[in-house]
Amino acid sequence: MIEEQVILVDPQGRELGVQEKMQAHRDGALHLAFSVLLYRDGKNEREFLMHQRALGKYHSGGLWTNTCCSHPRQGESMTQAGIRRLGEEMGIADIATLSDVASFVYRAELDNNLVEHELDHVLVAPAPDIAINPNPEEVLTYRWWRQSELLTALEQAPQRFTAWFPQVLALALANT
Repeated sequence: MIEEQVILVDPQGRELGVQEKMQAHRDGALHLAFSVLLYRDGKNEREFLMHQRALGKYHSGGLWTNTCCSHPRQGESMTQAGIRRLGEEMGIADIATLSDVASFVYRAELDNNLVEHELDHVLVAPAPDIAINPNPEEVLTYRWWRQSELLTALEQAPQRFTAWFPQVLALALANT
């Protein structure tokens, strides 16, 4: 099995090298990441494709989050990485382009003594008619959430969502 690595960066996004993924999460090392959020126009309001992380994920299992998220590989653009991961995680092959609309740095102490410290790029795309076939090792379940329902759930029960998701949604809403 190939060791998965993340790209270490400074807060401005300048690459500093690579580190094994789990070690970076134990150390809390700042690294590149992306969060994809697909959307469609519903009957009365926008809807977002969300997934609940599989219970066996290395952190944040069972929490709701954006369509997919991960880390780019060396030599891979953010949008290439997002398209790759849509296929690996959600079984979505119908998205040809993503827009990189914003980025932010966050740090969150998570379960399993892991730390997410990421420069996270928010990638969005309209997805009115797509086939979804999620990988059960990654995804417990998925569904489309109406924007108002999602905002209410985030306000009333933020513990149901991943640490990074509120910022991803806010930036997606501000930039789409």
